[in-house]
Amino acid sequence: MSDSSNTTALSLDTMTSLADLAPKPKTIEDTGLSKLFLSELLSKHLYDSGALTISELVKRLTIPGSVIEELLSYLRQEARLEVLPKLGRGQELHYSLTDLGRVAAFDALNKSGYIGPAPVPLAFYEQIVLAQSVHDTQITHELTHSAFKDVVIKDSLLDQLGPALNSGRSIVIYGPSGTGKTYISQRLTGLLTDQCLIPHAISVNETVIQLFDPLVHKVLPANADSKAPSLLFKSGYDTRFQLCQRPIVISGGELTLDMLEVQYDNSTHLYRAPLQVKANNGMFIIDDMGRQRVSPADLFNRWIVPMEEKIDHLSLGNGHNFEIPFNVILVFSTNINPLELGDMAFLRRIGHKIYFDTLDQADFTAIWNQVCEEKQITCSPELLSYLFENHYQREHRSMLPCHPRDLLGIAQDKAMYLGTPTTLTRELLDWAWDSYFVKLEQQEGQPILNG
Repeated sequence: MSDSSNTTALSLDTMTSLADLAPKPKTIEDTGLSKLFLSELLSKHLYDSGALTISELVKRLTIPGSVIEELLSYLRQEARLEVLPKLGRGQELHYSLTDLGRVAAFDALNKSGYIGPAPVPLAFYEQIVLAQSVHDTQITHELTHSAFKDVVIKDSLLDQLGPALNSGRSIVIYGPSGTGKTYISQRLTGLLTDQCLIPHAISVNETVIQLFDPLVHKVLPANADSKAPSLLFKSGYDTRFQLCQRPIVISGGELTLDMLEVQYDNSTHLYRAPLQVKANNGMFIIDDMGRQRVSPADLFNRWIVPMEEKIDHLSLGNGHNFEIPFNVILVFSTNINPLELGDMAFLRRIGHKIYFDTLDQADFTAIWNQVCEEKQITCSPELLSYLFENHYQREHRSMLPCHPRDLLGIAQDKAMYLGTPTTLTRELLDWAWDSYFVKLEQQEGQPILNG
């Protein structure tokens, strides 16, 4: 019972602070959008659905009923709207377009194919982004070590990563392949535990750019608390925003420069936000830096101005240019020496360069034991010593964090084939080792088989 009360109190506090940050509009003027723009958007919804009630329009446009009523009244005065007869006692009135209204809605759709929640003006979006800046999130020593308590990683490395996130500057994580850079980078997102408001869409001179992406933005159940007074929700925050976890965008070798610009679809007449805008108030991880189809120099140069000014410069298909906040923790992860990716002038602009090294025997053993426990494999210390002495030391091979899971997985594949999935032997380790390394590192001109 006490836990439930605490949850309710937290929900009410959250709702109150959100209402202060982004108050719900009560009039058309409060939305920051023109009456003509909102009327066209409402008309497109009616054109798409045929007939809708006020409550259905409220849900679709995510603006209050008082604003919807203003718009309906305006459209009726313009002879673009008609009220349909009630279908039954107590039911809401349904509204549909007249012939004149349908012509106007069709023209509006030809200008913009957007049919969705009312957007947030760019100026208002800028205020919200800065008010909930990801750089105001304080990552502490305790939080960092707690978040990685189940991960085998050196304390000294964690004590580099934590301050780097706090710095507000970009980060390069580099080192040999297989040293856990991608895994640790993605685990860093667990340090961003608070929430932020993400708009469904933004309006740039009433050109709508879709921003919310369900693959990036994880919605929190802000209104799920049924015990909260209904009056609070009626006067709550602007529902043109969604309450979400801080966004995380991860892109790898598929990244191109086009993905960092506003996308326009000629067939649907829709604009979509680039990746870094979707990542605003959160983290943008560029994995496998140097493996993209665009040169590292071009990709690095794309970030120079945003990193320094915390502002990005974008343009629309009609040639209109605009500025938008760049409020992102930008993380580059690469297997390539950073000096080969960019010149010193660029690297100076990156605040933290963090090197991921190979493992020592103690850390390798800790990871090995973790994987054995997960896979329910029994491995004696003698068998692990055999692996070190007869393979790693004999071949002078570095130990990487990816090796335990890979080698044990391959060995278990063979063990399952033999009907002993939890038994590990020297023969299985030898077989896994040969399967994992030999052909991957075969030198040119060397025969694969001897004889």
